[in-house]
Parts: sequence; structure tokens; C-alpha cells
Amino acid sequence: MSTQAIERSNLKVGIIGLSIALAMLGLGYAAVPLYRLFCQVTGFAGTTQRADESKAAAAAEAGRKLGGATISVRFDGNVDPNLPWTFRAEQTTQTVTLGERKMAFYYAKNNSDQPVTGAATFNVSPDQTGFYFNKIQCFCFTEQTLQPGQEVVMPVLYYIDPSIRDDPDAAPVEQVTLSYTFHRASTGKAAE
Repeated sequence: MSTQAIERSNLKVGIIGLSIALAMLGLGYAAVPLYRLFCQVTGFAGTTQRADESKAAAAAEAGRKLGGATISVRFDGNVDPNLPWTFRAEQTTQTVTLGERKMAFYYAKNNSDQPVTGAATFNVSPDQTGFYFNKIQCFCFTEQTLQPGQEVVMPVLYYIDPSIRDDPDAAPVEQVTLSYTFHRASTGKAAE
């Protein structure tokens, strides 16, 4: 093999290696948003769904056809140790008619002497019910800034999709837990 052929071969291997490295880097950056999208679409790992008014109206109609079937929703609130807030659910549980819009409230207080911005992460358990838990409006959709000593009551408007009763894994569930954890926000952008 000639020196030119070896140099071309080495160049080709180098370009292929660089391309693979760049592709792996791109996949590494895309992994988090792709995983988040996968969880939102499938409800995987207790990820809830976002609903608009038309979807909520259709669910309410489907719920009426079920004749008032209900499920219990338990509410949980937690705070990351790095966030100087008090955060809790205002109620422990609600009994919800499937498809019916319900509102739950969470209390938050900034215990520090300076403004603090927090972002809520959330999940639903058992995991198989996340696909059926729909939020129409929620404080978790955006970051929340509380002034020193400020206390707020934050609502979440939600419903449980009546099609939960058609899923053999989720149908026997009698209670769903909606859990939030507030963390200190560092970006100043909307929570994802």
C-alpha cells in the first residue's frame, strides 16, 4: 500500500470517528428532552398529561356516561432542603368523579429574608395512572417567585380521564397520589 493510500485511509477513519463522536454528543444532549417527551406522551414513570378545555369537556362527557364512577386522589407536597420554603397540600384527599374537573390547592411560604424562585417537579403514583391524570392549569407549569415572608395558595385544576377504567393495569387502582417537590430555580425560565 502506498503512503497516499494509507493517508487517505487514515483520513477516512478519522472522519468516521469524528462523525460518530459528534453523533454521540448530539444524542447525549437530545436524551433529556426526548425522554421528557416520551414520558409526557406515554405517562411513563407517573408523568401527568396537560389538557386543554376541549379535551377536558370530552372527558367530562365520557365520565357522565360511566354513571358517576369515582376515584380517590391523595395530595403530597415536599421541599428540597436547599429551598427555604414551607410547602404543603391544603387538603389530604379528594374523591373525584372520573372526567370531572376538580381543583386542589397547595400552600407555599418563603421563610427567607430575600425573594426566592422555585420550580415544582411532579409525578403521579402508581405509575400506570400518570397517562390518565390530566392537568388543565397548574402552578407547576411556571416557576414561582415568592417575596420574603410571602404566603400564597396555588391551585391545580385537573381531572382523571375516564378511559382509566379501560386499562387492565390501571382500572383496579382506587387511589392516585399527586406529588410535588419544589426546588430552587436557577434559570428564571418556565418550568418544563
